[in-house]
Amino acid sequence: MVALVEPGPELSPDRIARYSRQLMLPGFGESAQRRLAASRVLVIGAGGLGSALVPALAGNGVGTIGIIDDDTVELSNLHRQLSHGVADLGRAKVDSLADTVAAIDPDIVVHRIRERATAETLPALLADYDLLVDGSDNFPTRYLADDAARLAGKPLVWGSILRFQGQVGVAMPEVGFRDLFPAPPDASEVLSCELGGVLASLCTAIGSFLATEVVKLITGIGEPLIGRVLFYDALTARTREIAYERAADADPVTALVDYELFCGTAASDSEPSLSAAELLRLARESDVRLVDVREPHEVALRGIPGAEALPLAVLEDGQDPVAGDGELVVFCEQDPRSRRAVRALRARGIDARYLVGGIRAYAAVGGRTESL
Repeated sequence: MVALVEPGPELSPDRIARYSRQLMLPGFGESAQRRLAASRVLVIGAGGLGSALVPALAGNGVGTIGIIDDDTVELSNLHRQLSHGVADLGRAKVDSLADTVAAIDPDIVVHRIRERATAETLPALLADYDLLVDGSDNFPTRYLADDAARLAGKPLVWGSILRFQGQVGVAMPEVGFRDLFPAPPDASEVLSCELGGVLASLCTAIGSFLATEVVKLITGIGEPLIGRVLFYDALTARTREIAYERAADADPVTALVDYELFCGTAASDSEPSLSAAELLRLARESDVRLVDVREPHEVALRGIPGAEALPLAVLEDGQDPVAGDGELVVFCEQDPRSRRAVRALRARGIDARYLVGGIRAYAAVGGRTESL
């Protein structure tokens, strides 16, 4: 394996002392450490995977880390996103994670990119880095990351987690995520951590795998997971591996596309919506029936006063909202469950819209929420 990054300047005595246990590794040495110090790694996501991966990169000695994330720290994050604490509630995750890195090693350069990775922004960002790591939680971003890295001619290290299982792989321009998953799964069948849950320790396990693959690529040691994907099952403590390759008739990636549309997650006529600001205005001018399709424990932590609680599973099993006057608006924490609920309701002849951005967006524009 050829090292991705050329060695940087010689290490100072304090850097040698800091990395002494790593420098003594067989086949590693000072040259590998200097490569890490000169490297620039761009990470998508500061959540479950990012908050485990980024500190590991800093501890290993990666010199520059860019973090892309537009989210803020919430209480429900803290059980698994261990770089964030109670004092960080409400803060931007990129700021909290940058502070964690500074506490490990203040000499590491961290670029805080508080935005979503998009087809419009990612290529220019990636141009300044040696490789990309995708720690996102959705298929549109995974395909975007794979295509953007392929077009840039740079490696991508990717991972995913859900419930008790995780996956890790390395994509190169010759073979990558899109070759393993040529077509995205049906959007209605895809669970997110919000819908399916995730074991906290799984985040640190997969995050560590990701960091290790990054180190291997940068330094040229070992055998990276190129053309292979590693599956880890936390309940059985077993791993398995699947090899894959690029199909001879695979279409070449020539440009970035609309990944929400490609993955079937873009809003459609079957999922009419309204913004949080529109909801506030509508509530002032007329009657509105609000239906909260989150789980009871989520509603108890924070809800919208007067909303009917009707968990998505119950609604999809056939139970309708309580009849009443006013427009029916469905919401969840962000979007996924409310969009499914609206599709189910409209299929039964019940007119409804979903709240874009969910209760988070509602609170952000001044909507009243409280513990219920």
